[in-house]
Amino acid sequence: MTVAEVQFAPWDKAYWFAYDGHDVNIGDYVIVRTELGTEIGVVIGFKENNNDEKKREIKSIIRLANLSDLEQVKERNKRRAEALATCRRLAAEHGVDLKIVDAHFSFDGGRITFAFIANGRLDFRELVKVLTHTFQKSIRMHQLGVRDEARYLGSCGPCGENLCCQRFLKELGQVSSELVEAQQIMHRGSERLSGMCGRLKCCLRFEYDGYCSLAKNLPALGTRVRTDHGRGEIVGQKILKQSVVVRLDPEKGESGALVEVPIKKN
Repeated sequence: MTVAEVQFAPWDKAYWFAYDGHDVNIGDYVIVRTELGTEIGVVIGFKENNNDEKKREIKSIIRLANLSDLEQVKERNKRRAEALATCRRLAAEHGVDLKIVDAHFSFDGGRITFAFIANGRLDFRELVKVLTHTFQKSIRMHQLGVRDEARYLGSCGPCGENLCCQRFLKELGQVSSELVEAQQIMHRGSERLSGMCGRLKCCLRFEYDGYCSLAKNLPALGTRVRTDHGRGEIVGQKILKQSVVVRLDPEKGESGALVEVPIKKN
């Protein structure tokens, strides 16, 4: 069963919908029914879903959006700037420390979702009550992480290209210090390892598997080896160079001397 990946807002995650009977392509706008109401979204991809349990949970696309639907969305989005300004003003008046990033109007007109960034968890129940009264609509607050903000706003990375998370990286995933250690670049410092969002660069994930594969060719640290310079113990690894650093024994060569030895390939 092939399902379509549909996204309602550029900062929100995508959802999967069946599209049986509809000629749907990437970039098409479609009308779907969600748990929160009727929505319009854009198709950004497809995938095979072979999980029988998940098949029962997946809703179907109602229809392709027409010109009237798109005009309706366009008219509603004209009120976006006003909604953002109002939300920011009310948040400041009620002492809620957050950064409002965007506002999304549901297709059925009954809901506004405000995307925001904040340090930690916030109690904005009173703010939601005021917003509900002001707009006379259901209000949802959607908290974004700093990496989500970078993907939404966009920028250029140090490579000169648009950010990977904005161009093609659908799932940000976890980028941890483990990836930095595996690629032996801890010495570069946080400034060179961090992206525009201030977190570790997502591209650290791209070469991780390659480094792990190369590392399997190298003997473990602490292994006793014989070299042209004498016997010693492996105290370091250079993954890309496929060599190891050996501390020589005192009985041959200078005591405690370090030598770099390439790994001989059979």
